[in-house]
Amino acid sequence: MPEQTDTELADVARAVAYESRGYLTTVTEVAAGSNPEAALPLLLLAVSDVLAAGARLGAMVDVVPADRFEPDVGPDADLDPLRLGLANVLEGIDEYAEVLDPLVDPQLGAGLLSADLATIAGALDQGLAHYEAGRELEALWWWQFSYLSSWGERASSALRVLQALLAHLRLDVPDDVAAEAEYDALQP
Repeated sequence: MPEQTDTELADVARAVAYESRGYLTTVTEVAAGSNPEAALPLLLLAVSDVLAAGARLGAMVDVVPADRFEPDVGPDADLDPLRLGLANVLEGIDEYAEVLDPLVDPQLGAGLLSADLATIAGALDQGLAHYEAGRELEALWWWQFSYLSSWGERASSALRVLQALLAHLRLDVPDDVAAEAEYDALQP
């Protein structure tokens, strides 16, 4: 893949910043619990959108800022209130099983959807702090690095869980209801 121009990098940074803000807004609103019926579809959309931005980062040539250190953006965001709010909204469906590393170690482990969503938020927020401070290249480096090292994997797991939850909610029906629907469908 060829090197990106400064204009292309600025376009990618702007797009990732936009998706990061959207993700952070959505997970914060969901964690507040104001619309629990819409929580899963909203989270599915937010994670899907930010994963699309992350895929673009993963496909790019490595972003390397001029300085070989990350400038301080201030204290890390306190993600516990967000994680706890999400855990409260997702009570009973928060924990899931996942393959730890499908390439190296196919053992099963446990995951928490709320923790995954909060981890993604923390990484996006840190990149957004760089972006808003006018350090676009540093923001891109952070988003790309953290996508490849943590939040991309967490977002992929979260997306799969969210899709599975929605599928179960919408498709799982009692046997008698399914039999009746099948019977009705076969009648002329």
